Amino acid sequence: MSQRLLINASLATLANNGTPYGLIEEGILALDGGKIAWIGKVADLPAAYQNWERQDLAGRLVTPGLIDCHTHVVFGGNRAREFEMRLEGATYEEVARAGGGIVSTVKATRSASEEDLLDQALIRVDALIAEGVTALEIKSGYGLDLDTELRMLRVARKIGSVRPVHVRTSFLGAHAVPAEFKNRPDAYIDEVCLPALEAANAEGLVDAVDGFCEGIAFSPKQIDRVFDKARRLGLPVKLHAEQLSNLGGAALAASYGALSADHLEYLDEAGAMALAESGSVAVLLPGAFYTLRETRQPPLDLLRQEKVPIALATDCNPGSSPLASILLTLNMGCTLFRMTPEEALAGVTREAARALGLDDQGTLEVGKRADLNVWNVSHPAELSYRIGFNALHDRIFGGSE
Repeated sequence: MSQRLLINASLATLANNGTPYGLIEEGILALDGGKIAWIGKVADLPAAYQNWERQDLAGRLVTPGLIDCHTHVVFGGNRAREFEMRLEGATYEEVARAGGGIVSTVKATRSASEEDLLDQALIRVDALIAEGVTALEIKSGYGLDLDTELRMLRVARKIGSVRPVHVRTSFLGAHAVPAEFKNRPDAYIDEVCLPALEAANAEGLVDAVDGFCEGIAFSPKQIDRVFDKARRLGLPVKLHAEQLSNLGGAALAASYGALSADHLEYLDEAGAMALAESGSVAVLLPGAFYTLRETRQPPLDLLRQEKVPIALATDCNPGSSPLASILLTLNMGCTLFRMTPEEALAGVTREAARALGLDDQGTLEVGKRADLNVWNVSHPAELSYRIGFNALHDRIFGGSE
């Protein structure tokens, strides 16, 4: 159907129209090809649309397509045994000595072929798509050498061509220091990370540049060097910041006009003010908080006070967040972080789109892409309220089901 009306629906537009969720009751959505042509109440439908084909949604809820703005879905192997060892009482050091941690994922990823990485990633991506995800970000960062970082990014690009989902890639070469550069992080930045970034960008594989600014990863000065290279290449940046301590990563990211700063459990007022001034999005990741059994929550009230836009994401990865459910992420955002259901839904639509620089997605508005979900619920809060329940009735991608 190139031109059709979705009638008899509740429309959670997530646009700022002065009502909670941007809700339009008894609404109609006009789709023209892959775009939204008109949106409003039944009584206000212009004459020009009256003869379009109609699809009755029987009062169901319509939202924008969901967006997972922070994932690591491309990787080799898994770390289930490490999870088991921790529950049996092993310390982090004991797990590491047994070959666990990121070292095991790097080893498995380096040994996996492009085809193997794609096959494994699609299992996770398909789970997200089945819950209404229409766009997602995919990071590199488990290769930590030039060849594997590029292989991961090629697989990420491939996912966007073999599945009905938009993919934004992030180069995360500054994720960890590999074993062969132990205690030589600056040499790793010089000899691997920056050359790999240049090569990936030359191949058209990079939409943004990410890093991990933490005591167990890279210092602000080292991230500075990576971000300076990104700026020279004309690439936007984002940053894993203030997850385990406060090194000023959020303020550093903001100084580069970052798309987002992610995790943020240890964010302070200065960092929040910097994010607000730069317009960077705070991406909260309850899956990692849950899996690592953390107790320090991100400062939600501070983010609200400074009017920092807040997104939510799965952080799907093999170690700290083996989570491939955007709907469970909504519930976690509310239950663990005390977000409101409206904040959570905005966090995986409007604000997640901002975190990826996707201006044509994230809300139901005229001119936006017709990426949307139809749900078997009567109110938007149900999407955050339910646990382990998928209420998706229909997923429309670019106007097509």
